[in-house]
Amino acid sequence: MIKSLFFLARIAAAWTALFFMLALLWTVLPTIDGSPDSDPAPVFLLGLVVGAFVLTGAFSHLRRVRLIAGHIDGGTLANRQRRQIEVPFEAGEAFDLLDAAIRELPRSEEIESARDSLQIRAKVRRPDTYGRRPWGRYNPLNWFGTPRNQILATVTPGDDSGSVTLVCEPESGAWSDWFRVDDGTNLENAEAISRAITRRVAERRRNERAVSARTATDKELAVAKLNLLHAQVEPHFLYNTLASAQYLTRTDAARADEMLGHLIQYLRRSLPRTEDALSSLGEELERAQAYLEILRIRMGPRLAVQIDVPESLRETALPPMMLQTLVENAIKHGLEPRSGGGTVWILARRDGERVAVTVADDGEGFGSQPSGTGIGLKNVRERLRLVYGDEASLAVVANFPNGVAATLSVPAAFHRESRHG
Repeated sequence: MIKSLFFLARIAAAWTALFFMLALLWTVLPTIDGSPDSDPAPVFLLGLVVGAFVLTGAFSHLRRVRLIAGHIDGGTLANRQRRQIEVPFEAGEAFDLLDAAIRELPRSEEIESARDSLQIRAKVRRPDTYGRRPWGRYNPLNWFGTPRNQILATVTPGDDSGSVTLVCEPESGAWSDWFRVDDGTNLENAEAISRAITRRVAERRRNERAVSARTATDKELAVAKLNLLHAQVEPHFLYNTLASAQYLTRTDAARADEMLGHLIQYLRRSLPRTEDALSSLGEELERAQAYLEILRIRMGPRLAVQIDVPESLRETALPPMMLQTLVENAIKHGLEPRSGGGTVWILARRDGERVAVTVADDGEGFGSQPSGTGIGLKNVRERLRLVYGDEASLAVVANFPNGVAATLSVPAAFHRESRHG
């Protein structure tokens, strides 16, 4: 209440002082050229009329500010509004967000946006808050300044953030604030821009959380698929191996015992690992060797295996079952369709900070009828992306003179304790 009374008294005092000076000039100036004193009554009468307009406008300003802000104090009553807003984005992003908020402000015009200096200037036409302004240009509240506001906004760069300084004021000198009010329009503009910035920051955060949630879900699904892959042994391979071992127990017990030993080794390496921990090239090679030895017993001379993996590279981190997938592809799609069989090569070489692991065959190659769906290689690429990001790759090319060569390229220094994603 005291703030409101002081505000009204200040406006009234400014206009009273102005008309007192006018009345003084009205009575004094004629005496300079010898004319009789002029009656100050017309000036005081005009002052009473103007005072009625002024107090009515000031009271309307008070009521509108209370409606907008919900309270009245020196800050909300002022014609000139300043805001300091911290935006949790780097300065360039904060500037883009601020620029969009100002451009969407109703009645904004003459927008000057300087990205290099992180500064925005704009003009905003004032609305007729209560419909058409009474008396138009004869209303004393419209005698000073122009019916527009202006905005000056700057962004100060910080550590991964931007500090927005926002100034909303009338398009007239500060002295005019003693005589006129802005009907709360600059308070409205400042609040609108602040709300727009807050909304856009919240929207960005929601989008980031949604993306993060989707990514987390995708990673959880990938881990679940991987764990399922660890736990499963292809039924046909297991049945065929056990059937072959049963047959060999009656014809060649030593070879049956050898096959069962390789099967045990294969199954031991196929057990699920703790969560999504990485395996090593050496461990994956043991699984692949056990698998290939079983097939060599079953396929006989139709299958030859050559392995060249230096001991120094066997600790290289590698996702589980990835090497096994490439070896199974070489057998199923390369050698099994071929009546004469062929050879599978497993090679590993270090090239700078990367290790290349190649599984090659001299089987049917790309020219044969496709016998697979490509899901295996697609899963390999997806798992490489989840584990290594852009640091790993899979290349599948034709092998000379026949067959296919698939090469995994992974970082040499990647830690085995690393998790997917």
